[in-house]
Order: sequence, then C-alpha cells, then structure tokens
Amino acid sequence: MYFMYYIQKERDDYMLRQTTTENGRVAGIPAADPRITAYKGIPFAAPPVGNLRWKPPQKAADWSGVLNADKFAPISMQSTPGIGDPEFLYNKEWHVDSKIDISEDCLYLNVWTPAKTGDEKFPVMVWIYGGGLQWGYSSEMEFDGERIARRGIVFVSLNYRLNVFGFLAHPEISAEGGGTSGNFGLMDQLAAMKWVKRNIASFGGDPDNVTIFGQSAGGGSVMAHLASPESGGYFHKAIAQSCGGIARGPFGNMSTLNDAEKTGEAFFKWAGISNLEEARSISSEKMLDLGMSFKSPTGRHLTWGIVTDGVFLKEPPAKVISENRRHPVPLMIGNTSAEFLVSPPGDSEDKFIDFANKRFGKNAEKYLSLTGLGKVSLEEAVKAGTFNGFDVGNRLWGLKNAQLKTSPLYYYRFSPEIPGDNEGAFHSSELWFMFETLAKCWRPFVGKHYDLARQMCNYWTNFAKTGNPNGNDADGSAMPQWSPFTEDSPYAMLFGEKPEMDKSEVSELTAFLIENETAARA
Repeated sequence: MYFMYYIQKERDDYMLRQTTTENGRVAGIPAADPRITAYKGIPFAAPPVGNLRWKPPQKAADWSGVLNADKFAPISMQSTPGIGDPEFLYNKEWHVDSKIDISEDCLYLNVWTPAKTGDEKFPVMVWIYGGGLQWGYSSEMEFDGERIARRGIVFVSLNYRLNVFGFLAHPEISAEGGGTSGNFGLMDQLAAMKWVKRNIASFGGDPDNVTIFGQSAGGGSVMAHLASPESGGYFHKAIAQSCGGIARGPFGNMSTLNDAEKTGEAFFKWAGISNLEEARSISSEKMLDLGMSFKSPTGRHLTWGIVTDGVFLKEPPAKVISENRRHPVPLMIGNTSAEFLVSPPGDSEDKFIDFANKRFGKNAEKYLSLTGLGKVSLEEAVKAGTFNGFDVGNRLWGLKNAQLKTSPLYYYRFSPEIPGDNEGAFHSSELWFMFETLAKCWRPFVGKHYDLARQMCNYWTNFAKTGNPNGNDADGSAMPQWSPFTEDSPYAMLFGEKPEMDKSEVSELTAFLIENETAARA
C-alpha cells in the first residue's frame, strides 16, 4: 500500500498539480491526458453581486489552505442552455446541459498547463467565448483546452458578465463611475488578462507571451481590446474569429455612451425601476428575465452590447483598426464560408431593388448590374447577389493592415464539408477543429476531419508561440505554407478538405463590396 502511494505521489510531483496564486494555493486535477493539469474555477475577481452589480471588477478575496480547482464555476447569468427548440443548431451542437449551474457570481477562469515545475515559461493563450454578448460560457464542451496545452501552451479560459449584467449603461451608473458606464463584460475580460499577467508564471506560463483569441462576440471583444487604451500591454498577439472584421455590423459600429444611457433609462422606466439602488436589489433571476425581455428603443442590433464609453473605448474599434491606430501586434483573422450570408429578397424584383437601394444607396445600380437582375431569372440574380459580409469585413481589414507594414496579419477561410446535416460550414463550426475536440461532437466526423483539426490546432498554437502560424505537422513534415496578407499577396489560407492557400482573384461582387465599405468609412 505504501509502495503504491509512493508511486502515485511521484507521478503527481512530476506534474504541476498544485501551485500558488496571489490569493492562495490551488490544486488542479489530471486532464484526460495526465501529462496535462487542469485547474477549473479559479476566482480572478470578487463576485459582482449586490452593490458590485454594474461596477468594474474588484479584487478577489484571499483564501487559506488549498482551493480545490477541480470543477467549473457557475456560468454567467443567461438563458438556460438547451432549453427551447431541440432542433435549434446550437442546442444540438453544444448547449446541451440544462442542469448547468448559472449564477451572478461568475468571475472565474480555468487553466490547462503542461508544466512540471512552474518555471517553464510556456506561451499563453487566453480564450474569450462568443454568444452575441448575451450567452456563452468557458465550460462549453468544445472549449476543452487539453489539446492546445499538449502543444506546449498554457491555455486560459474565462467567464465574463453578459447581457444586462455586463453591458447596461445608465446615467446613475455613470455618475458613480467617473462619467462612464457599460462595458463591464469587457472590463471582466481585462481583469482576467491582468490576473494572467500577475499569476500565470506560477502555472508555467510566460506573462510576456500572451495571445488573446475569441470567436463571434469573443472576436468582437478581441477587436475592442485591440482598440482600447486600457488593454495595451496585456497581450502580444491576437486572433479574431468570425466577428465581421471592420465592415458594418454588430462589432463594426458601437452605441455611443449617450445612446446607451438612454437605453438604460428606457429600461428602468419600462421595468418600473425607480433608481439604481432598487435595480441592485432585484434578484438575479428577475433581472435576467427583465433584461432579456426588453428591446432597445434605439433599434440597436444588440440591446446590451459594447459601448464607446469614452474610457475603455474612446472610439468604435472598427474605426481605430481601419485607421491603423490599434495596438500593433501580430494578427490572425478569419471566417467560415456559410455564416450569416446576406441575400437580397427573392420574392419580387421590386423588393430586390429596394434592398439594393437601402444597403448601397448611390451605388445600388452597380450592385444590381453585378447580379444580372432583369437579364437572368430572379433566382439566379439572388444567388449572384448573395455574399458573406464577414469575408468582406476581414478582407478590408487585411487591406488596411497591409498599409501598416509593421505587424503581420494572417487571414483564413474555413470551408470543409461538415457532416450530419445541411448547415455547411456554419458560424462557430471551426471551434471543433481549432480546439481539436471533434471527438466530443455528435457529428460523424471521419479521418479527413481529424487531420484538418490537428493541423488547424497546430497553426493556432504556432501563431501563439511566435506570431507565425507555420511549422511542422505531428509527423515532422512541413504543413502547407501560410503567407501573411499583403497588398501584393492578398490571399487567405483555405481550410477545406485540407489547408491550402487560396490565390484566386476576388469576384467582381466582392471587389465592389470592399470598395463600397471603404467609401462608407471615408
């Protein structure tokens, strides 16, 4: 018995199963691969409850003894995952656990590390989940950090406040906050990044080699940090996946503080809330129900979203980025081929023309000519006029960045065959691949998908290590070369059946759309 204990102790000592943070000692658990240690549910800020609701994140409390970081913390306040239409894509894909704990006390993070001693200085990747800033959580099944950690990375995922809890602005909140409010979810993300700066060395990570990356609203958050004067110095590379780039859209244009405060006032009035003190006394569950039921009178795409608040964000991120005034770090950006396609109406030519006039204004005639409306069938014209706005926004970002010439940008498009239904390469489908977590998915993935996932995870982690995604595959052979996006080489890495640079010329429609977006930003 003593002999077996000795062997187990030696194994545990060989991996970094315990370490010390600024608040106290923590104990992790072996991942499925015991060479990786997972630490789950470490507090990085005080619970944002009671009087701390709608305040910037505060310092986490110290603890005595050893904190067992062996299970995920509750997820941020949001609609219960998996409730509703069982055929809804994301309910089938990963929001499957309706019994998951949900709490306003949500500011916790998770760490996967390959460290043995804590002195290794592995590169660090900090993940920011998507979900439209209304939903999402770091413990979603596809976000398992083990495969990333196996490649010599310390992986961190974090929770942040969402919806009305994370992005409410109101004059009373601004008055107590030095003239600004909103963006509490972004402040949470930054608080976690600052925690990484102060603590990640204890997990074997290098605080001077940090990559932030996120998808959808997480990618939009990355854009915000690239533009925020508050976030400079806390990351050294960035990956923005499927956030629309710098085209018009939910992350291209933000609400002003004045408009967001008016939305907050309208919300209080609609909900029958007299003042901020009363709002903070309402239960989490009731506040969530109120916040999710209310619709902004300003017509914002997201009732609760990122605000140009004058402090965290002085200007819309897309404007800062398009003018090359962002933090000058290496970038990776991209999108999937079948996400949020924009199509003109297909039920009448009059509606088609009205769509063109509203979207393109004085350039509508050019768009209509490119679709062939009136010369081909309406169905053919609709097909010819359909486009991926995220692709346009990312290509425009690449062209603007090419003028900077000081930090590389690597652009990808994700377009493999996705089995199981007819969704195609849908918004978020690349997550299974770049996290290399296909085995957790219900879809009947086969060998070619696993090969692509392995290589994508390689590219992502190579980029985190050096700012260049290129390198060798697991067998030592060189992966296809991924060239940065430049004026002379404005190309994307296409993740289809296999990775390959797509050097085809952009279509006339795409060129028109890029030109139109450029003019709209002038």
